[in-house]
Amino acid sequence: MRAASEPHRHKQQLQAKFDNYYLLTKQNKTDPVSLYLNSLAATGRRSVKSLLISSTTVLGFEGPLEAMPWNLIEYQHLAQIRNNLNQQGKAANTINLALSSVRGVMKACFNLGLIKADQLLLINNIKPVRCQRLPSGRSLTTSEVQKLHRVCDQDKTIAGRRDHALIALMLATGLRRSEVVSLDISDYNSRTGLLNIHMGKGRKQRLAYLNSESRSIIRQWRKLRGDQPGSLFNPVSRSGKVLSRPLVSQSVYDIIKQRAEQAQIGSVRPHDLRRTFVTQLLEAGVDLNTTRQLAGHQDIQTTARYDFRSEKLQKKAVQQLTR
Repeated sequence: MRAASEPHRHKQQLQAKFDNYYLLTKQNKTDPVSLYLNSLAATGRRSVKSLLISSTTVLGFEGPLEAMPWNLIEYQHLAQIRNNLNQQGKAANTINLALSSVRGVMKACFNLGLIKADQLLLINNIKPVRCQRLPSGRSLTTSEVQKLHRVCDQDKTIAGRRDHALIALMLATGLRRSEVVSLDISDYNSRTGLLNIHMGKGRKQRLAYLNSESRSIIRQWRKLRGDQPGSLFNPVSRSGKVLSRPLVSQSVYDIIKQRAEQAQIGSVRPHDLRRTFVTQLLEAGVDLNTTRQLAGHQDIQTTARYDFRSEKLQKKAVQQLTR
């Protein structure tokens, strides 16, 4: 009789937790996943939300994230997410970001009074996935950068001037494409070359300084764009009209892909320009911490992963070998 009542008692306890969760979220007029996502920079919410959906799917929940009873998540559930994503062959960074995202929601649960400190403490003890991988992407060589500039310079259309300015700015500052599309014309001081970046990762603000060459290229685009308020980089219609709305992130990806193909330098992604920026600073003798600050990284280890100097040296050494 007692054995038969145990599952029933457990079910009642879960139901009580379930009911209490929705009562408290109604009283708080928010839910933990919305609270957590709203605390992130707008540019990062989509990817984090996607990882949260993947994580809840592993646990067998298929409803909206806001309807998930997050207060029921415990240590073993995060272990299940980690192991399942690992079995799916997901990259270590992806798995760890998924775990971090779930922990972020659980911290919001604690702040809303939905879980106790001991539950959060156990959840935070889940170990990340350790994996030594080769760095993704690449750093462009000096010759490839010159070819990219040349192919843009040869395009005398308004779109060509814009693309050249966009690429020159990214190579000179190492901005992420999400940061580029968020730039306003008022963020750039054409007289001093100072760029104010508002939409950095984690909503951090920082300043960037453009060199004289990139300033000259951007000046040509600014002259065609005009001084009307709005985004620094805009779409251009087929008739050559500069539109008032900002470029979207996908457009930046498409522009760089197209120009790299025209320059015949192989596949280039927007983040490769950021890797090139970091590598060139280190090649010029700039110390790692200063490079970290210029790139807008919080962790110096992240900056170190953008260092492709050894790869370039290896290529150079092989090229010097005689048959």
